[in-house]
Amino acid sequence: MTDFERLRQTMVESQLLPSQVTDRRLLNAMGTLPRERFVPEAKAPLAYMDAALEVWPSIDGAPARFLLAPLVLARLIQLASVEAGDTVLDVGCATGYSTAVLARLARSVTGVESEPELAAAASDTFRALGIANASVVESELSLGAPAGAPYDVILLNGSVAEIPETLLAQLKEGGRLAAIMADGRQGRARQAKAYRFVKVDGEVSGVPHFDANAKPLPDSTPAPCFTF
Repeated sequence: MTDFERLRQTMVESQLLPSQVTDRRLLNAMGTLPRERFVPEAKAPLAYMDAALEVWPSIDGAPARFLLAPLVLARLIQLASVEAGDTVLDVGCATGYSTAVLARLARSVTGVESEPELAAAASDTFRALGIANASVVESELSLGAPAGAPYDVILLNGSVAEIPETLLAQLKEGGRLAAIMADGRQGRARQAKAYRFVKVDGEVSGVPHFDANAKPLPDSTPAPCFTF
């Protein structure tokens, strides 16, 4: 067993299993997918730590980009109830780790990434790992990927105060959207929560499920938006 395999096993046993992650397909996906391949080489030893991991620095005022902490990602994906026949939209996929995990669970996954270098890196890693049912679209995150819509599941890789209407429009009837909602109004300091939104009869409603923290998702709040 390699050092990374040990770290991967420890992540599953010490982070995921004790924290209500029970989906065996998801546990297997995260227990076998080499997360270290999706982070800068210098940060590979940190790939399995229980925290968000910066994979792209802040440049010219643009925000730094992060992978969600493994536990937050796992619980968010589990909340979305991804099924084998689903088509999934992964918003803010960065280097593509979340997209690759979802690809182990769903029929097809489209990642959306606004940084060209990150989008290219994700595509290269998919090819290197032989992941054929995942692709990346370079786009503003709030625009999603309408060419592939509608989606059974939409996942947001970062916290938002509002869900862009452009993304809700790409959700299939009966589809689920999982996101971490953080109240961004001035003077408010409320714990962010993971929400599951469902579209029924063309209307979307959301319910909070658990406390969760994540770095803000860039470019995600154009007007008009759905707010909670």
